[in-house]
Amino acid sequence: MGIVVKQSIKNTLITYLGFAIGAINVLFLFTKFMSSEYYGVIAYILSTANILMPLMAFGTHNTIVKFYTSFKTRQSQNAFLSLMLFLPFVVIVPATTLGYFGFEFISDFLTKENTIIRNYIGYVFIAAIAFAYFEIFYAWSKVQLQSVFGNFMKEVFHRICITGLLLCLYFKILNVEQLIVGIIVVYIARMGIMMLYAFSLRVPVFKWVKINNVRSILKYTALIVIAGSVANIILEIDKFMIGQYVAIENVAYYGVAIYIATVVGVPSRSMNQITNPLTAKFLNEKNMLELRSLYQKSSLSLLIVSGFIFLIIILNINQLYYLIPDEYTGGVVVVFIIGLVKLFDNALGNNNSILFNSDYYRVVLFLGVILAISTIVLNALLIPEFGINGAAYATCLAIFIYNTIKMLFVYAKFKMLPFTLSTLKTIALICICGLAFYFWDFQFHPIANIALKSLLISLVYGFVVYKYDFSEDISTLMSKMMKR
Repeated sequence: MGIVVKQSIKNTLITYLGFAIGAINVLFLFTKFMSSEYYGVIAYILSTANILMPLMAFGTHNTIVKFYTSFKTRQSQNAFLSLMLFLPFVVIVPATTLGYFGFEFISDFLTKENTIIRNYIGYVFIAAIAFAYFEIFYAWSKVQLQSVFGNFMKEVFHRICITGLLLCLYFKILNVEQLIVGIIVVYIARMGIMMLYAFSLRVPVFKWVKINNVRSILKYTALIVIAGSVANIILEIDKFMIGQYVAIENVAYYGVAIYIATVVGVPSRSMNQITNPLTAKFLNEKNMLELRSLYQKSSLSLLIVSGFIFLIIILNINQLYYLIPDEYTGGVVVVFIIGLVKLFDNALGNNNSILFNSDYYRVVLFLGVILAISTIVLNALLIPEFGINGAAYATCLAIFIYNTIKMLFVYAKFKMLPFTLSTLKTIALICICGLAFYFWDFQFHPIANIALKSLLISLVYGFVVYKYDFSEDISTLMSKMMKR
């Protein structure tokens, strides 16, 4: 766990820096510098592009992680990486052609409820390609066990750039149309920088030689496209479908609430950057003892950290909403529901990595497709009835079922669960702290209230976790921090 903890700490700090900058953008700059209608348009563009990203990447970013360590010679590695760089064009070229000739039909379908979206359909496609190749170059770096710079580019770079663009909007250097174009350019630049870094770690040598297991690679790649699309549909389809059923402004309101709740999932995003290639390595080596240890330790560490973040958010959410425009304050229910979903995600540790790097990904893929369809149906039923809360209900139900099935499947095939006795202790601590602090507010300015209450929660939560040694890894880390 040494390399995991070391890079995970760096990744967590970088990710939270990115989320802090993003919070300034989402909660204050976007909401105050532009109308909710145009903010909704931007959220719609990026969410739709994220839905398309796995298709544009053709699953190669996952394939690189799964198969790279199975190649033992320099020549075979070069041939494999060359294939991964060019394979996405199998989808990008026909998709570009289809998009060009079918633009009117696609535009008419997407703009039934909100005609303003029509002018930005092309940006969705460009952003999707930029997202796809960024993930490919990031995977290229991760298999060299270098994830920190890529995580900085993924979490921080574009947010700093967007902050600059929003300030330019405020000072009337840019108008809204130019801002939207600028955001797309930022994502293209991010992809280019990531490419240069990836190639600095491992210079591409284009070798077109025979790859022994190419059939298995292509089969996995084709299927993982569907898996990635399923995952992104479950995560992003809500914002897309809100734009299809209700006014585009609601995408902005929902986006703010989702952003707040997504902070709970940051530890998982950070740790998975390094646990994913390690999981693939243990599976390729059939080292089940190390895999079980990684599974349980990652689950417990993530639950403890994300449980603390969940408490900080939920126990301060009412004060936080005092700081942003009134029209955005209807998302408290969304924050709570999606926060619980993210907490459950974290509690499963590297469950996803085990499944998608094993030989059982086909079964999970089948289940995922069914659940993705269910998510779409649930959103279609609940959004018209309950608005943005309906989208949260649909997402929660779909992800809870999906995660439970995946956990049970890992148990059935690998005979291991992510949970230990310390898991129950952590859940109990989260519940007790939640009940103890929820009704406890101070009569100060919201920022002072948030700071003081967060400090008290931190002291109580941290003391109990350390005193009763919930997690060996976290206790060791806390001891080192206190010595410093």
